[in-house]
Formats: sequence, C-alpha cells, structure tokens
Amino acid sequence: MLHSMSTTVEAASERSAAEVNEEIRALWLRSGGTLTTEQREEYQRLVMEWAAAAPQQVRAA
Repeated sequence: MLHSMSTTVEAASERSAAEVNEEIRALWLRSGGTLTTEQREEYQRLVMEWAAAAPQQVRAA
C-alpha cells in the first residue's frame, strides 16, 4: 500500500517559525544525525510548516 504525503501545511497549528525550528532541532538530536524513513517524513512536514510560518523577506527591485 502506498501512502502519499500531503504537501499542504495544516493551518490549525499556527506555531511560530521559531517553535517549529526548535522541534526540527530536537528531531535531529534524537536521531543522532541519521533520520529513519518515518523521521524523514516528520522532518519534511516540519520544514513545510516552518516555511509557512517564517516571515517572508521582501526584496527591493
């Protein structure tokens, strides 16, 4: 059975980028630097959540 990973970020969480970043760091620490398949999926989800929460930088034209 194949499972597809959603590419949408759940808006219900509404955590700050800093909070999500701390969870990403904790995941890497727990893993010892090598992620399992399950941890990799969690990492990808967290990165998407972080990107949605991170303030967008405006570039001058």
